[in-house]
Amino acid sequence: MIREYGVLNSQIGPGDAMLYGIPYPGSFVVDRNGVVVAKFFHDSYKKRDSPEALIDAALGRVVFDRDEPAARAGDDEIRVTAAVRGGTGSIRQGIVRQLVVRFELRDGLHIYGEPVPDGMVPTRIDVEGPPGLVVGDPIYPPTESLRLESLAVELPVWSGSVDVVVPFYAVGELASEVRPLDVESATLEIRVRYQACDDQTCLLPKTEKLSIRLPLDVVDVPALGMHQGHGQREGSYDMTPHFRRLMLRKTRRHPLGFLKFVAKSIRLEWAARRRARS
Repeated sequence: MIREYGVLNSQIGPGDAMLYGIPYPGSFVVDRNGVVVAKFFHDSYKKRDSPEALIDAALGRVVFDRDEPAARAGDDEIRVTAAVRGGTGSIRQGIVRQLVVRFELRDGLHIYGEPVPDGMVPTRIDVEGPPGLVVGDPIYPPTESLRLESLAVELPVWSGSVDVVVPFYAVGELASEVRPLDVESATLEIRVRYQACDDQTCLLPKTEKLSIRLPLDVVDVPALGMHQGHGQREGSYDMTPHFRRLMLRKTRRHPLGFLKFVAKSIRLEWAARRRARS
């Protein structure tokens, strides 16, 4: 099945006996007719999308929740809202959150995508965070074409309500599954640059600077020795029987790979014990 869907993790070779054969982590989103309308896949099992991202993909639009961390700017002409989708904005290792920057333009106004002629300002969003927070490239929606007869050019524009999505996630430097949290929160610094125009005139370019402080959170781990003692949120669900069956099957196929896996597990458990004593 994994090979038929073309999602076999090619970064893990037969030499990695205990993991070989796993797929790339991901999700397909289908409509009522079984047609795939979106897909989310990553190159590491340590990256996962928030359920809210899958729901938004199924709905075809972003729906803000009241409890999501947000910052606002703008005026009566254009309102700018930056909000973090997923997990009430909490940052956890590997969980991909989405910063959504929403422009709400009054009727008759538009903002520009790229490219534009000299003298016009395209919409641009820059996001920065602390070390260990990986920020992806902004995902801009498709533009519409607007022809300016006076300049004899066609320009890419947006009007109405416009959502730009910026994915981000934490790696081990900021939040790790093998040690307690070092800090309780992190701040996103957001810079939004745009220029709004109507069919006759343009407003002055604007730069909005927004800031959103987000809580850090640990990950949920099962009741399994190799995952316990690292300062994470330990669940009561026991996956030992399943894990034992998996190890038995893998050991029969790759005895040496099992020994390597056991050695790594022992190192992790000893590290957790030393951390607990200190």
